[in-house]
This record gives sequence, C-alpha cells and structure tokens, in this order.
Amino acid sequence: MSLTYDAIVVGGGVIGCSIAYQLSKKKKKVLLLEKGKVGEKASSAAAGMLGAQMEFEVDDPLYPLAKKSRQMFRDLAHELYEITGIDIQLMKRGIYELAFTEVECERHQQRAERDTRQGEMVSWLSSRQLREQEPSISSKARGALYFPNDGQVSPVQLTTAYLRGATYYGTEVKEQTEVVQLIKTGNKVTGVETDSETFFADHVILAGGVWSSRLLPELQMVPVKGECISFVTNEPLLYGTVKYNGCYLVPKRNNRIFVGATSVPHSFDEKVTFAGIFDLMERAKQMVPGLTEAAFEKAWTGLRPQTQNGKPYIGQHPEHEGLLVATGHYRNGILLSTITGKMITDQIESEVPFYET
Repeated sequence: MSLTYDAIVVGGGVIGCSIAYQLSKKKKKVLLLEKGKVGEKASSAAAGMLGAQMEFEVDDPLYPLAKKSRQMFRDLAHELYEITGIDIQLMKRGIYELAFTEVECERHQQRAERDTRQGEMVSWLSSRQLREQEPSISSKARGALYFPNDGQVSPVQLTTAYLRGATYYGTEVKEQTEVVQLIKTGNKVTGVETDSETFFADHVILAGGVWSSRLLPELQMVPVKGECISFVTNEPLLYGTVKYNGCYLVPKRNNRIFVGATSVPHSFDEKVTFAGIFDLMERAKQMVPGLTEAAFEKAWTGLRPQTQNGKPYIGQHPEHEGLLVATGHYRNGILLSTITGKMITDQIESEVPFYET
C-alpha cells in the first residue's frame, strides 16, 4: 500500500471527518489519522445545536459562514442518508432565548426589531405566546427571542455519517495513530510522522481541535472544559431548544433532554464535577421546572477548542506551503462542520489564500 496521498487529515473529530468526506467526494486520495477513536472527544460531547442566529449577531464576521453552513444541513442530511443509511437526526424546531427580567426583555425586543429590519427570521414572543408554543417553560419567563430557522442534529450520528461517507468514497482511516511531527522540506509541509509510520501528501490538514497546538505551537489553542448532563422524561417536555444565561436544554428523540454546558477555560481536566452538575441542574430547573421529575441518564465532559481571539482558523497556513489548518471552532464545531469541509476542499482545489476571521 502506498504511503503517499493527495491529502492527510490529522484529527478525527467532526471537522476532520467532514473535510475527509468532502475531499474524497472530489476523488482525492485521503488518509485520516486519529490519535484515539474517531469522534470520541469534543464531537461526541456536543449537544448538536445549529444555532447560527443564537450564537452570532448579524454584524459578526462569522455570521455569514454560520448561516450558510446551517442552510447546507438539509441537503447534507439527505445525501449522507442515501450514502450511509445514517440519519443525522436533523430537527429544525427553533431555539428560544428566554428573558426573565425587564432588561432582558428590552434587549431581546431591540434585537428582534434590528434583525427583522435586516431581513432575518427572528421574533419576540410574549410570555403568553411563549407558553402557547412551549407550555413546560417556567411561568416566570417574561418572553423569549425566537429563532425559528435554528435547529439541531445528533453530533454522534453526524460524525459517524461523515466518516462512513468518507470511507465510502475511499478515505483510509487509521485510529490509535498519533501524529508526532510534521515533515517539512524548507517551508513546505510534505507529510507527517506518526508514532509508528511516516506518510507523505501534497496537502496536510491540521484538524486536531485543542490538541492542534502540539504540532503547531503558534496556534496557542485554549481548552475550554464543558460539562453536560442528560435526563429522560415520561412525556415530551420541549419541542424546541431553550437557552438562558449560558445554559441550554436540547430535546432529543425518545424524550431525552441534554443540558449544557459549564465553561472552564484553560482546563484539560475531563472529570465531571459535583459543582458543575449542580449548577446545570439549578439553571435547567429555572427554565423548565418539570425537569425535577425527570430521570437522570448520564453526565460527560468535552474540551472545546478555542483560539486566542475566539475566531477559528480555516484554510492555507500563511507560512507553510502544503499545510492547511481547520481548528478553533470553539462551541460551534457541529454547526460549522459543513462549511469548513467545503472551504478546505475548495481551497485545496483552487489554492486560495489562508482564511482567518
């Protein structure tokens, strides 16, 4: 078997798998390397929200990318199902950002008016309107900013579908294979050295999440630990996703509800803490009091990959020919996975410059 490829993708999270999928669709010979198991870190810990409008204001430079990526999911869901038989569980049921104080009401109403003037789909819901749509939300909520086009997917199903789609088109996958250094000839990256083998490629794509700094220290990635918990209810409590004060409730199939997430910067500690779970439960109870009757299912952590300026790196490295970077998506890796895979593939085919927001 040849050890030379068109592209080597370092990192088997949702970003790396999306890139491998898009590249292999273009008939590129792709090798995907993952130091552990594909999708076992941040990608599997995510709640799967597609919150383009919830996460970004209209004037944020990332908003156009986020919105376009969100729009791509409908066709992607069909495409991946046709190829792999995997349902990524795309649900476009909107996201509600609650308001409990008069100040929050005013702020949300102003944003609804401002975004509506710019042609965005968003509305302010009064307390009565909110509970007509979501009866389980606390009666103390005074209203909500509602983003009807935001939605969610299953992050595990999405990553698995990307991976199977990539292998369907010919991507070779090696798990438990850690890249220990990049191979360079002058300023050109020509391959990678792993703990057991050496591989060469025309292009190397670094998509290792928070661990990308181990190969490229200048990225200075910041790990942001997040804890999540899930519950199972007897009857459906929510239709859409609900968010308040940094906490979100994401209703999944079979009456499961994901609750997330804490935020602890500069931490590689993946333990679930009493304080983290207690904080999430208190905030979840404030939004949906009926959750107190739900059965606890499980708790877990993930390490979000954040850059120093909070914006992701997507594209050709400005100093190292043949090296592309796709990391730093922070808490929007699921949402931005579609557009990132497409952008990296387009840049390899057209050799357009490095992109950084």
